[in-house]
Amino acid sequence: MSSRRSGSRQSGVARITDDQIADLVSKLQQLIPEIRNRRSDKVSSSTVLQETCNYIRSLHKEVDDLSDRLSELLASTDSDSAQAAIIRSLLM
Repeated sequence: MSSRRSGSRQSGVARITDDQIADLVSKLQQLIPEIRNRRSDKVSSSTVLQETCNYIRSLHKEVDDLSDRLSELLASTDSDSAQAAIIRSLLM
């Protein structure tokens, strides 16, 4: 058992078991396309966590890009139009 886990028990923080960690990593593995599409079932926990971070970063970038595109579209649309109202609602 790592010193971090044993130390957290002493400080009163709820203890998470190795089985719970394995279950959470397995759930992440099913959610991340890069891992889910691999042929091999064996992927290390560290790989799952790294791919999860990469996936979250890519989602953030995609959201930022889409937000920028919507802002540009809004700037080129009549501000009183129904289309502009829809775009503004998507940006909120």
